Amino acid sequence: MTVRFALVGCGTIAAKHVEAVSRIPDAAIVAVCDRDAEAARRMGERLGVPFFADVHQMATKVVFDAFTILTPSGDHAAQVLDLARYGRHFVIEKPMALRIDDADAMIAACDAAGAKIFVVKQNRYNPPVVATRQALDSGRFGKMVMGTVRVRWARHQPYYDQRPWRGTWAQDGGVLTNQAAHHIDMLIWMMGEVESVQAMTTTRLAKIEAEDTGIAVLRFTSGALGVIEATTGARPRDLEGSLSLLGENGAVEIGGFFMNELKTWNFATEMPDDSTVFDRFGTTPALPAWNLEQYLRGVITSLREGRAGLVDGLGGRRSLELINAIYEAAETGRTIPLRFRPQRCRLGGQ
Repeated sequence: MTVRFALVGCGTIAAKHVEAVSRIPDAAIVAVCDRDAEAARRMGERLGVPFFADVHQMATKVVFDAFTILTPSGDHAAQVLDLARYGRHFVIEKPMALRIDDADAMIAACDAAGAKIFVVKQNRYNPPVVATRQALDSGRFGKMVMGTVRVRWARHQPYYDQRPWRGTWAQDGGVLTNQAAHHIDMLIWMMGEVESVQAMTTTRLAKIEAEDTGIAVLRFTSGALGVIEATTGARPRDLEGSLSLLGENGAVEIGGFFMNELKTWNFATEMPDDSTVFDRFGTTPALPAWNLEQYLRGVITSLREGRAGLVDGLGGRRSLELINAIYEAAETGRTIPLRFRPQRCRLGGQ
């Protein structure tokens, strides 16, 4: 059975989905849609599939299994709530929404329609990440002490100026919501539930509404601590996108641009496979969109076997709640407990 995807949004990220799907024999993109009719036409003609400017026309005229939502983050919730009626599944680029209430509404609507939500977190498939998660699950770290993620990327003003929604509260958020979303997801996937957060943000170089630089300190329910450091103000070029985990019995650091290179693998008790871990899991293959391909293969398996996806709606909501809490902490100067209801967080507001 071929799983058929219909793209909603034909912008920059769509090219990666096209690349990834092209390498999966039992998957196909069968239609595309964009409010920019010319963008939809270009993508449709390139792929040889029907193209639309109206998503409802696409949903009624083409048979497919899942919408792939590739629009600006601020549009995700309204689109999913509008399209859930068709009973198709949803693959949604990160973040799934900007507001917690919207994420809850999306989950409820899809549950009612019998539709699955898959939030794209492809870096969980990076080989260094896979090895680290295996070590964590087998108890090699022991009691966790601290987890840290760093996003030190360069986004110059032309990047923001390319799209009017970039860096806006209503449609995008800042570095924490956009560039660091994968790293925040990774930190809590490894370290567990968050108890509370403190944070500071600032806009140092980019001329945008939201922040280009932010830091947060987390306390996990386990008692361990976490640090998030994120900026698009690295100059003159990207520096790193990294994850480090420290436990009583070991330490792992994953670096590179997107947590794709194993840097440190130290454990108090060595295992036979440790001698080859860098050979087997040291780097993510350089093939474009390789980890996205693996993620979509997981989506296909989930749909065929009726199993939950690696990151479902609840998983996507989890990292979104933390991002909202970070903004709330930065705005109020207070320690914000999880769970909470946003009061001062501007993300997703007009």
